[in-house]
Amino acid sequence: MAREIKLTREGFSRLEQTLNNERARLEEATRILQEQMEASADFEDTGLEDAKREKLNIETRIEELEDTLARATLLDGHADTDRVSLGTVVVLQNETTSKEMRVQLVSAPEAAVLGGSLPRISEDSPVGTQLLGRRAGETFVVNLDNGKQVKYRVSGIE
Repeated sequence: MAREIKLTREGFSRLEQTLNNERARLEEATRILQEQMEASADFEDTGLEDAKREKLNIETRIEELEDTLARATLLDGHADTDRVSLGTVVVLQNETTSKEMRVQLVSAPEAAVLGGSLPRISEDSPVGTQLLGRRAGETFVVNLDNGKQVKYRVSGIE
């Protein structure tokens, strides 16, 4: 059985919009491919190959989006408002720089889609995995890919 994907309502809407955009791109790519095929006498034409590759990439992206939306479960509120969970808006403070940022913890497919009112952090990211389940006031350290560490404090949970 396919794993469910938890999405916020905003994230679900953004994914639907992205799917619609990709479908429009597919129509355009199909039209361009058709023109390339009609104009090309040489089947080794690189323009034709590029058009085929682009169309295939768009079709793959559409399949991924359709699969994600089909497996989506919408998040409605938070069962535990004391702890960070998917969909939670969190105020994080970088303990080194004292800078605060307001972010939303979301699933990886939702984090990958552009747009939205807040910066999003994927539950699969280094910060996201450390953040999940934390309470306001807790601190945690994130090990970054470059070998550095960053210490954050959960200033607030909304």
